[in-house]
Amino acid sequence: MNFRTASRDEPEINLIPFIDILLVVLIFLMLTTTYSKFTEIQLKLPVADTENLRDYPKELLVSVSSDGAYAVNSVPLAGRSAELLASALAGAAKAGKDTVVVINADASAKHQSVITVMEASRRAGLSQVTFATQPTGKAANR
Repeated sequence: MNFRTASRDEPEINLIPFIDILLVVLIFLMLTTTYSKFTEIQLKLPVADTENLRDYPKELLVSVSSDGAYAVNSVPLAGRSAELLASALAGAAKAGKDTVVVINADASAKHQSVITVMEASRRAGLSQVTFATQPTGKAANR
């Protein structure tokens, strides 16, 4: 009979490989992390009050329908070329180069039709171009 108690060796945990792996992971994370907060451009955006809309006495309204037809100050144009639109804009711009071109485009109008209005404005020497939108449901119910 064996009455001696078996001597138990305490298991030994070697922490050195564990620490090595954690340091490698830490270095990897430090090198691959992007610090986007420091690379962003700091901007202060302007605030617009939609209830106090400015009235442009020198504005020129250009409407673009869903099929690409143009109207300058509610007068429809016969063609759809940029040259015809540029000459109509130049003729309707009573304030000269200070005229603001307001583009009223249908929501389903082609992108090219709006770009044609912008190109015609540039050809007519009108550099101030803006877009008109409808207010959302919340803004319209005020």
